[in-house]
Amino acid sequence: MTERMLVFVGSYAEASDPGVYVYEFKEETGELTLQNQVSGLKNPTFLNVNVPDAKLYSIAEGQSEAGVKTGEAVCFSIDPAQAKLQELNRALAVDAPTCHIQRDADNRYLLVASYHGGRVGLVALQADGLIGEQLDVKQHEGHGPHPERQDQPHPHSVFFSPDNRYLFVSDLGIDCIRAYTIDKERNVLQWHGDTEVQPGAGPRHLTFHPNGELVYVINEVNSTITSFRYDAEAGRLHTIETVPTLPTDFIGDNSCAEITVSENGKYLYGSNRGHDSIVVYTIDSDSGRLTLVEHVSTEGKHPRHFALTPGGRFLIAANRDTNNIAIFRVDEATGKLQYTGSSVQVSKPVCVKPVIFAV
Repeated sequence: MTERMLVFVGSYAEASDPGVYVYEFKEETGELTLQNQVSGLKNPTFLNVNVPDAKLYSIAEGQSEAGVKTGEAVCFSIDPAQAKLQELNRALAVDAPTCHIQRDADNRYLLVASYHGGRVGLVALQADGLIGEQLDVKQHEGHGPHPERQDQPHPHSVFFSPDNRYLFVSDLGIDCIRAYTIDKERNVLQWHGDTEVQPGAGPRHLTFHPNGELVYVINEVNSTITSFRYDAEAGRLHTIETVPTLPTDFIGDNSCAEITVSENGKYLYGSNRGHDSIVVYTIDSDSGRLTLVEHVSTEGKHPRHFALTPGGRFLIAANRDTNNIAIFRVDEATGKLQYTGSSVQVSKPVCVKPVIFAV
């Protein structure tokens, strides 16, 4: 058997147009090649991939009988040899459009975040991987100081702790990272605790350090990254510091999007939309503190999402407003990024998920 790296891309799209794309990525050339595309979904912006079971889960925008926007979860089977997707089923996740989808490590649940609805949904996964019924919905309340961006709750993502015990919801609208547990007897979300960030920060996505002791959150509204010490037993976050994502001389509008830590735990990457760059920091794994390395242009506008490839040799950046995905080589010794000159055109890309299959 050989290994094949596929990159799944979610995007803003009408249901009549392609919305989910499948590319092959070859590290030898550093290039993406389109293999397949799927239509039939409105705004399948965020994806989750189950590699062992060859399943892909996507969000999509639906509509109720009353004409109200809803959030659906869609399940596809993956044929890695042919790089093809086949829709298996779809189901209501929450009664509002969604922006993020996550899956627990035991493949029992899907979690979705609804930015516009201000809520988090818990959805069952069946034993065969198909999407089951909606189990629970938690509505957030409150607002932040920013009059336009924080007029109401805006949950933006759901991420599990490494041990799968806790899940953390970054709520941009109320400057809060809300922790839940799942009561698996009753199949409901249980509030566990809140971690506040700076007023007006607007937390969006978070990432765990490979050591499991550090967490980093990128704040969309005030363009910062906050570091936390993670107490795994208590499921609590303790603030270490907050650093900027922008150069000190930048003047203009900016908002942040994605954040990730390299597999070796040495480097942190975050995206700026406006400055249109990736900020690179080194990580002190003992203290959790960050030291700036560089800012690198994403070779496009509005880097909504990016991902490091398995093994960490490349970074793939999705530039929504210039309809392109750009490829960067990662210097393993310094964490620095170098544009390879390779870019592919794709309509309004929002999410990129590189994974390796044995074929």
